[in-house]
Amino acid sequence: MSQHSFVVDEDFIEERVDKYLSVMLDNYSRSYIQKIIKENLVKVNDIEVKANHVLKCDDCVTILIPELVVPKIEPENLPLDILYEDSDLIVVNKAKGMVVHPAPGHYSGTLVNAIMYHCSENLSGINGVLRPGIVHRIDKDTSGSIIVCKNDFSHSIIAEQLKEHTIKRVYHAIVQGVIKQDEGTIEGNIGRHPNDRLKMALNTKNGKEAITHYKVLQRYNKYTYVACILETGRTHQIRVHMASIGHGLLGDSVYNNVPSPFKLYGQTLHAKTLGFYHPRTGEYIETNAPLPDYFQHLLTIL
Repeated sequence: MSQHSFVVDEDFIEERVDKYLSVMLDNYSRSYIQKIIKENLVKVNDIEVKANHVLKCDDCVTILIPELVVPKIEPENLPLDILYEDSDLIVVNKAKGMVVHPAPGHYSGTLVNAIMYHCSENLSGINGVLRPGIVHRIDKDTSGSIIVCKNDFSHSIIAEQLKEHTIKRVYHAIVQGVIKQDEGTIEGNIGRHPNDRLKMALNTKNGKEAITHYKVLQRYNKYTYVACILETGRTHQIRVHMASIGHGLLGDSVYNNVPSPFKLYGQTLHAKTLGFYHPRTGEYIETNAPLPDYFQHLLTIL
């Protein structure tokens, strides 16, 4: 088991211990934290507590987390839309609705399952057995380009390009409302939402720098078709940033509180352009993933 200890500061006075731990350990769900509490693996000031225990300033909270049993991930012969491939990496146009890597509740049907079948044993291992070859990810309901690395050499270099923001990433989106200015930049740190761990939020205590540039491609009666250029790549960055200026993504039930009049499954967001320097040759490579049919159809309707 791994042990984590925290001293409660004034920001969390009168907070429930389960909610507090789900914020401090944002890789774990609140329900999982509650399960650990029921197993008597959480103590406050060396005393076992229940999930609804209310914290005081300077309380010492200790949690023991059982070692994760990682299931075996099986290759699956699933269709892949390959935009580019060589011996070092592959760029795939991920379909809307496909999960990138296995996680509880999604151990099959993911991009990783498909990539393992296509690439056999030739995938980088830096991110572990659940995420072989995966350097970055996009949301389940976001379609478009994603790089997968076939060896640790290419993985480390592509990861460095992501860190240094030298990879070109252009997303296309349809957003709520009509944006008046032709282009703009949105800045604001993004971190885990303090009250809802399934959401991200702007300017949180532990947020990280996030910058999104946008450009209007077409205006419609109630919507705007935009290109969003990522300078950074935080979780849900475009969804959070566009919602913050009053233009949430069409179909996004998490950040856009205006119901969609169209039959959509998740946000209208597509990772269209991906540009990077090849890890072995240094050559600049740029791929463009065609818009999915539903997106094209929606533009036609609008």
